[in-house]
Amino acid sequence: MNCLNSQQIADYGARGHLTVEDIFSETQMDEAITDAETWAAEEIGKLNAADRAWYVEPEISDRAILRKLDNPVCLRPVFRALAGEKGLLSLVEQIIGPGPKVFFSQIFFKAPNGGGPKPVHQDNFYFGPNDNESMVTAWVALDDADESNGCLFFGEGTNNDNVIPHIAPEGEPFNLLIPDDVATQYKMTPAPVRRGGVSFHHGNTLHQSSTNRSDRWRRACAMHYGNRETQLVNSALTYDMDAVVLF
Repeated sequence: MNCLNSQQIADYGARGHLTVEDIFSETQMDEAITDAETWAAEEIGKLNAADRAWYVEPEISDRAILRKLDNPVCLRPVFRALAGEKGLLSLVEQIIGPGPKVFFSQIFFKAPNGGGPKPVHQDNFYFGPNDNESMVTAWVALDDADESNGCLFFGEGTNNDNVIPHIAPEGEPFNLLIPDDVATQYKMTPAPVRRGGVSFHHGNTLHQSSTNRSDRWRRACAMHYGNRETQLVNSALTYDMDAVVLF
């Protein structure tokens, strides 16, 4: 079973994020990508015009490509198995305490040659938990993620700051972000992670990802864990509590 050492725990507390490599095998990542692609093919034809504007990338190829899919841990057994992997859960519990449950999860596809950016934001603004220390995001790299294909960038130590008000750009009510005049005050540091590794970050930590400028995919699954005491009391968006998965 995986275990964080004292230096890793200290780094997470000081920096607000921590990368742990080699949590999942190549086979597990292959299975996850195959399932994600199957699910995407099933779902893309069902989207109405409003949903397509949010879930489909602007045309970057000769076919429509999904930007993301929601709640894979609830809806797809392959991703539920990843979220319940003992080696992952042991790290999650070290960070936030016992009784882990996934409140929300997302698959991000970040297609080659133009998969779009995600602006600077804080997860705790989205979720509004009763205790900001009680949630952690485990960002599973299904592909190698680096600066050229859109790895995460973090604001070092911003986990120790307050939650900042976010805004929604016109026509993008779900794309909540920190205004540029505030976000540019923070230096964002890249956090590359190899396929099968996990990037953990605190809910207050500022983070973003850039456009995929490479010819490689940058697929990932974000799993937003709380502990047994966590409640979403001031969420900026509406979350389906029937989709919460307890482990």
